[in-house]
Amino acid sequence: MRYTHDVVIVGAGLVGLSLARALANSGLSLALVEPQRQVALPPEESWDSRIYAVSPGCASFLENCGAWQRLPQGRLARIETMRVYGGDTARLEFTAYDAGLRELAFIVESRQLQRALWDAMHEQDIQVHCPASWTALEFHADRVLVQLDNGVELAARLVVGADGSESRVRAKAGITVTPAEYRQLGIVANFSCEKPHRGTAFQWFMPDGVLALLPLPDNRVSMVWSIDQERGTNLLALPADDLAAEVESASRGAVGGLRLMAPAAAFPLKLQHVAQFTKQRVALAGDAAHNVHPLAGQGVNLGFRDARVLAGVLMERGPQRDCGDHALLRRYERARKEDVTATQLTTDGLQKLFSSEAVLLTRARNLGLNLVNSQPLLKNLLVHHAAA
Repeated sequence: MRYTHDVVIVGAGLVGLSLARALANSGLSLALVEPQRQVALPPEESWDSRIYAVSPGCASFLENCGAWQRLPQGRLARIETMRVYGGDTARLEFTAYDAGLRELAFIVESRQLQRALWDAMHEQDIQVHCPASWTALEFHADRVLVQLDNGVELAARLVVGADGSESRVRAKAGITVTPAEYRQLGIVANFSCEKPHRGTAFQWFMPDGVLALLPLPDNRVSMVWSIDQERGTNLLALPADDLAAEVESASRGAVGGLRLMAPAAAFPLKLQHVAQFTKQRVALAGDAAHNVHPLAGQGVNLGFRDARVLAGVLMERGPQRDCGDHALLRRYERARKEDVTATQLTTDGLQKLFSSEAVLLTRARNLGLNLVNSQPLLKNLLVHHAAA
């Protein structure tokens, strides 16, 4: 069986789903291919250990996609203040109030957001192949042919690779990637806390990693601890009470005593530079196009901005313009390169700067944190850039 579409999106993660929904009323014929079944929501009493800090700008994009308003409000938390510590003498604080914003970011669970996007997408005329994987991908001058393992063949003007950091679409298109392993694990877990967090996100830069505690509703926090692999493996092996004690100690008791709500999980951290985001009849988005260190919480926001910009380029192409034309797709790439490159350079530089134990460098970085903290205009500029 063969179907013809304008756009085939490979990957139904957060970025692929948001792109599909953003293009739903564009007049383009769409298909979505995803090998994994739809996510199941966790029981109401449990909390997903994988959370995201979604910027206000990306939340507005998701609302336009019909997804944000579907999220249960009782499971959302706002970051109103962020405190960053670079040592005993260095501190940087951002507040939404000082920047003229309602919040710096929203904390949302991965599975809740993914389910909201699935539900919003199912209301639209989008052909979904799930679970299904492609077995052959052929690029021709005027089309792309996608052969699926369920016997279906899709012909399209454009294929979008939104299939993650190990993107098969990227590899098949011959787009090169340069990986750099951090030799760190990102350990995630949720805790109930003794003291109220008051909508504050905390972050500590330490020689062996970066610890963040992010607010969840009520007296709960979500932890993201980027730490070297050996120490991370040892932390994961600890009994629940011992892990909670380690986090409480590392966080200087900022939210008091902690109690682990569910087993911790971990994922390896790496930086990936992709040579190009587009070629004739192919575009990459999300982790397929870039990976960044999670210390700034910007990975998912970069992906949503990819979806927002790519959708805009395709919808503004004109009625006769081929949506797979490389000259058109280059508009998307040019629009996204600066944001992605700046974020990669910033997060990679901060990771290396704060993992150094050189005395002069330590003094310089702490001085820099305190200097930025004393400059309200600069702080507000940084806040508004991150909120986009």
